[in-house]
Amino acid sequence: MSNKVEIRRQRVSDAKRFFEILTNPNFIYFTANPKSMEDEKEWLRGNTLRRKQNFAHSFSILYKNDVAGGCGLKINQHRQHEGEVGYFVDEKYWGNGIATKAVKKLEKIGFGKLRLKRIIILMNPKNIASKKVAIKCGYKKEGLMKKAVFAKGKYHDVYLYAKVK
Repeated sequence: MSNKVEIRRQRVSDAKRFFEILTNPNFIYFTANPKSMEDEKEWLRGNTLRRKQNFAHSFSILYKNDVAGGCGLKINQHRQHEGEVGYFVDEKYWGNGIATKAVKKLEKIGFGKLRLKRIIILMNPKNIASKKVAIKCGYKKEGLMKKAVFAKGKYHDVYLYAKVK
């Protein structure tokens, strides 16, 4: 059994694990909020089109051969040299450096295959774990974006961290 963190394209068969992770009440910072297993499957079915349109490239995070979370790169449609990294990890794996390893793998895809020049991470200012991931991966804090993200019925401030090539 491997302790290595791997990423692979998300599959519809990942829906059950993602739904379990994303509906955990302790999971307060990630904005995805599937209402049902069918909603999650429908989202996963859309990944092929989003990838073909170069809108988003979504991956499952594997740890010890288990789906431990998800991650991806959303391409800015107005500045296609820029991508936004997002990630989530199951609570039982928090603190194991899994998100950091996944982000480093995403960067290779983003700066390599997708030829991005800039990758950003937006995070809730209270999300200390995400701040640690960004710093460990060499991202620099560029500032606080006021009311930049709409989630759960209201606008939220976020920190913007970025890495340029």
